Amino acid sequence: MLEPRMRTQLGVRIMAALVWVQRTASLRNPGSLLHSRSPVLRLRCRFHVGRKSCSSEFLHRSVVPSMHYQKSLPRLPIPKLEDSISRYLAAQMPLLDDDQFRTTEKVAQDFLKGEGRQLHEELVLMDKNNKHTSYISAPWFDMYLSARDSLVLNFNPFMSFNPDPKQEYNDPLVRSTNMVCSAVRFMKTLRAGLLEPEVFHLNPAKSDTATFKKFIRWVPSSLSWYGAYMVNAYPLDMSQYFRLFNSTRIPKQGRDELFNDEKGRHLLVLRRGNMYVFDVVDGDGNMVKPVEVQAHLKYIMSDPKPEAEFPLGVLTSENRDVWAGLREKLIAAGNAEDLGTVDSALFCLCLDDETMKDHIHISHNMLHGDGCNRWYDKSFSIIMAKDGQAAINFEHAWGDGVAVLRFQNEVFKDTTERPLVHPGSTPAADSASAVRQLDFKLTSELKNDIKKAKQNFDSAVSKLTIDAMEFKKGGKEQLKKNKLSPDAVAQLAFQMGFLRQYGQTVATYESCSTAAFKHGRTETIRPATVHTKRCSQAFVHQPGAHSVEQLRGMLHECSKYHGQLTKEAAMGQGFDRHLFALRYLATSQGRPLHTLYTDPAYAAINHNILSTSTLTSPAVSLGGFAPVVPDGFGVGYGVHDDWIGCNVSSYPARNVHEFLQCVHKSLEDIFSVLEGKPLS
Repeated sequence: MLEPRMRTQLGVRIMAALVWVQRTASLRNPGSLLHSRSPVLRLRCRFHVGRKSCSSEFLHRSVVPSMHYQKSLPRLPIPKLEDSISRYLAAQMPLLDDDQFRTTEKVAQDFLKGEGRQLHEELVLMDKNNKHTSYISAPWFDMYLSARDSLVLNFNPFMSFNPDPKQEYNDPLVRSTNMVCSAVRFMKTLRAGLLEPEVFHLNPAKSDTATFKKFIRWVPSSLSWYGAYMVNAYPLDMSQYFRLFNSTRIPKQGRDELFNDEKGRHLLVLRRGNMYVFDVVDGDGNMVKPVEVQAHLKYIMSDPKPEAEFPLGVLTSENRDVWAGLREKLIAAGNAEDLGTVDSALFCLCLDDETMKDHIHISHNMLHGDGCNRWYDKSFSIIMAKDGQAAINFEHAWGDGVAVLRFQNEVFKDTTERPLVHPGSTPAADSASAVRQLDFKLTSELKNDIKKAKQNFDSAVSKLTIDAMEFKKGGKEQLKKNKLSPDAVAQLAFQMGFLRQYGQTVATYESCSTAAFKHGRTETIRPATVHTKRCSQAFVHQPGAHSVEQLRGMLHECSKYHGQLTKEAAMGQGFDRHLFALRYLATSQGRPLHTLYTDPAYAAINHNILSTSTLTSPAVSLGGFAPVVPDGFGVGYGVHDDWIGCNVSSYPARNVHEFLQCVHKSLEDIFSVLEGKPLS
């Protein structure tokens, strides 16, 4: 056990580090017990250095075993109940009028003194008896798997790859082959324990060195995290990584299941709604030769077979209970073996026949597509357009995106720096015998079900609008010179933009990874604060009533408080997950919910109208997700050195084009003030 003083010092140092690591995990926005959808967050990504390169079978050979730190990771803390209630009320303050706030405050204090205290003590006891995991892990899995909404738009996000800098390598056959081969290399490297552990290096000159790695590998796993901590390195949880490959979400009535079968050696490929499989790993566990993979993909791309009349993949877009019933029908019709082949595939490659027109087209295609050439249940799918534009679409129940982003970074690095096939490569001969098309037996009833699923899909996606904006008058560098958090300013611009458009301050969600802890998931940052509300009112409604110095002071207040919220969330000291776990505990025991949870204010703060997420990675061009509520916005954004970009989605209840105009105006005003110009 650590002494209290050491625990305090440890917490301070982790907090300092995680201010940089922050917001790394979820691409969709788990906002409430019933509607758990969330976006792609910030991960300051860097490619690992100092690793041994190796044969074509592995990406690299890490000196430190992949899971070396896992056993000694610190446990996710349960916040003090008093702190969670205090933070909850602080987050409610900008959303409620005085009378509403007094009611909510009274309800919250009653919860703190009575039923909440009892639930909290039970949660702490359960956590002490389950030291192998975190208090949020099982409830979070259950929340995702019990959700009955379609995975499309509601849960699965996408992250698009940047193009290969060598244009000729963006040929879809060449790029698909290289990505498949790099994915297999990643899988083999991970399973061999040779993948570099995920570590945030606060002082890489000391910790990201060959000398330190040679030392730390001999420190027992039960102590290794502390060894890294001593040189300001912070290992992250990697418990989700094993579900990247050979994994699928299986629809079941009431609650889905996560399936994993590492014996699968084949790849699932979809083209024109037709489904193919071929082995990418041989019987000895070796990767199939890249020219053979290329030949198999060329065979599929050249197959003259038309669009599938009854594309089975569209069934995975259905309501989960509906899809569960349809899957039982498929099994009864004699398709159990082929469904098992789909479920156990390493991953899914979707070859689209469309050429992407622009970023908006990319967002729509990679987020949802036409529903026919996808299998949304797979842990992840690589989507390859006809022009070589590529993206990952992934199912969210199994993990929060940390593993997917690491995978995407490694695949991009490997395919662009060490491609295994080239524009002039000659594919191997005779692929017809190696590629098998899956031929499902469909009854007339199932055919009608597929048609209905397609109609439901088309109706859902037709309501989604996506638009983008680029602000070119400033970015990260200028904000840092003014000692402002770039993320805080972007979030403030969204608050100002919504106020300018709709005259309101509303529930806002930003996800923050707690991967610094064993089996950590995410915590919520609540960017709508009393500070952003005051600042937004001044900029939008009273531009001439404040001096430049006063407006700058408000910007700094917003930045400072946002930084505090970020630190707290990264340390597992937000309120959302704690209150969620207490509610889950009460519900699982059949207790009636306390009025804290039935208070309209609790429902309102979990109705996240602004669902936001930022991502920084050399591999990723943009990420996207749908709004998490019908009257919301899905806001993907990036703050770059000298510009700020947003990729935003909405349903008909909101005007995304006008919102982006308002955000642009807000950024113009903020940067004008930073330049010393008064607002008119």
